[in-house]
Amino acid sequence: MKKVMFLLTGLFLATLSQAQQTDNKPPVKKIEVTGSAETEITPDEIYFDIALREYKNKTAKVEISVLEKQLQKAVQDAGIAPADLTITNVFGYNYEQWWIKKKKVEDFMARKQFRLKLSKLDKINSILSAVDAEGIESANISSYSHSKMEEYRKEVKMKALQAAKAKATYMLDAIGDKIDGVLEVQEINTDNYSDVQPMMANASYLGRSRAQEGADVMPDINFKTIKVRAEVRAVFFIK
Repeated sequence: MKKVMFLLTGLFLATLSQAQQTDNKPPVKKIEVTGSAETEITPDEIYFDIALREYKNKTAKVEISVLEKQLQKAVQDAGIAPADLTITNVFGYNYEQWWIKKKKVEDFMARKQFRLKLSKLDKINSILSAVDAEGIESANISSYSHSKMEEYRKEVKMKALQAAKAKATYMLDAIGDKIDGVLEVQEINTDNYSDVQPMMANASYLGRSRAQEGADVMPDINFKTIKVRAEVRAVFFIK
C-alpha cells in the first residue's frame, strides 16, 4: 500500500512539475493573415450542343440520316476531327394518338442530339449554315473549360500563398519585426472558378449563308473568360 501511495505521489509531482514548466514557456509569437489571387483565362475547350429533328416538307419527310450526314460533312469541311462530334441523345415522337392502331412510318419524327468540341467558335456559323435550317431544332453552348485548368489552379494557389507572405512581411516591417518561417497554411475557397451558364443560340442567325457573312463582315467577339480564384489562411512565426 505504501508503495502504491509513493508511486501516486511521484506521478503527481512529475505532472505538476511538467505543468509548471509548460506555463513558464513564453507564448509563441505569430501572425495570422489571409492571401488571395485570381486570374482570367480564355476557354479553349467549348462544348456546343446541336439538336436535329426530322420534319415534313411539301413532298416528303426529311430523314434524320440526311441531316446527320450534312452535319458530319460540315464538321469535316471545317477541319474538325470526327472524334470531336459525338451523339448525346436519340429520341422521337409521333403526332398520332396512341389509340389509333394504323400508323405510318412517316408519322414518327426522330430527333438526335450531338455535342461538338471546339477550341473557339469561329467555325460554328459555317457549320450550321451547311445544315438544313428547318432540321435544326436548337443549338447552344453546354459548357466550356480550359485544357490546362489544373495548371492555372496550381498557379493561383501559389500566388495566393505568396500574397499572404507578402502581407505578413509588410505588416511586421511596420513595427520592426520579421517573419521566421510558416506555422500553418489552410486553403479557403480553393478551386473556385466560375461555371458556364448555358447560352442558347439562334439557329436561324447562326445558320445564315456564307454570302451574307461576306457582305456583312463583323469583327470577332471575344468569348467569355473563366475566372479562377484561390484564397489561403497562413500563420507565420515572428522572430
